[in-house]
Amino acid sequence: MAKTWQELEEIQPVVLKMIKNSMEKRRLAHAYLFEGMKGTGKREMGLLLAKSLFCLSPLSGVIPCEECNNCKRINHGNHPDIHLVEPDGLSIKKHQIQELQEEFSKTGVESRQKLYMIIHADRMTVNAANSLLKFLEEPYRETYAILMTEQVQRMLPTILSRCQTLSFRPLSSEHMIHKLVEMGVKENKAPILAQLTNNLDEALDLNNDEWFAQAQKIVVKLYEVLKKSSLEAMVYLQEEWFLHFKDKEQIDRGLDLLLLIFKDLLYIQFGKQGQAVFVSEASVLEQYALQTSSRRLAGQMSIILEAKKKLQANMNPQLLMEELVLRLQEGSTGV
Repeated sequence: MAKTWQELEEIQPVVLKMIKNSMEKRRLAHAYLFEGMKGTGKREMGLLLAKSLFCLSPLSGVIPCEECNNCKRINHGNHPDIHLVEPDGLSIKKHQIQELQEEFSKTGVESRQKLYMIIHADRMTVNAANSLLKFLEEPYRETYAILMTEQVQRMLPTILSRCQTLSFRPLSSEHMIHKLVEMGVKENKAPILAQLTNNLDEALDLNNDEWFAQAQKIVVKLYEVLKKSSLEAMVYLQEEWFLHFKDKEQIDRGLDLLLLIFKDLLYIQFGKQGQAVFVSEASVLEQYALQTSSRRLAGQMSIILEAKKKLQANMNPQLLMEELVLRLQEGSTGV
């Protein structure tokens, strides 16, 4: 979803100011690396920079008008001098970079300028990265590169050294909640969504997802069952949890929700009820918070984080959840 200059200025003011200053002084770098969490506006900023470069009637010489033919074509992804490279399957292959180089060896179709964006640049194969490195070392005149990544630590140092890195800050929870409520999300649902994603579009999809609505109820119930016997907890896993949370992504989402419950309990104990996100369960959680200690809650949160790591390491999901439940119950009659 294309974002305007004003919208991006609101969520990434530092990055936008740096780009604006560079454009005004005609000192744009030939290669940028946009790094930051998913949903922080990297792709939108790339499109905005492209529009600023190609706009036929920029405002104040920098801000794209959003009305000219070039702005509209960029928003629709069909400008001939702007090229997008994304992973082909799990990675970006060498042939994709070579095709890009061949394209850029030609004269611009409509102007002397050309721009390319590489999404998930950290997923380039070694050969693809080496091909790109040569391209970055000897850039064509009036060409610009924008690499984007959520995993900057996986980028080759040699590529990093040839790009100007701009770091995109996570959106604040307050900003996310405000935006979500503005877009029609109920006030008691927005805080959970704001904790789970920085991406407004993803948050809206989750809000309209019946699976996610049911997932929240099952996770709350799991926490309640943890306060009972191990046998009851195991039965609940079989009869409810495993029927709803079927793949790795869904289980990971469930663990995130469970972690948020424990965070809420800590907030309540510290007198910060306003930061709790399970708003609809507030009265119940306040009672539960009286039945445990902050030290125990912190330990249980560590256990959940360990389980998330094991899940990503492909531990059997059923064994993982059974072990998690037993560890969360261990050593206390109440959780």
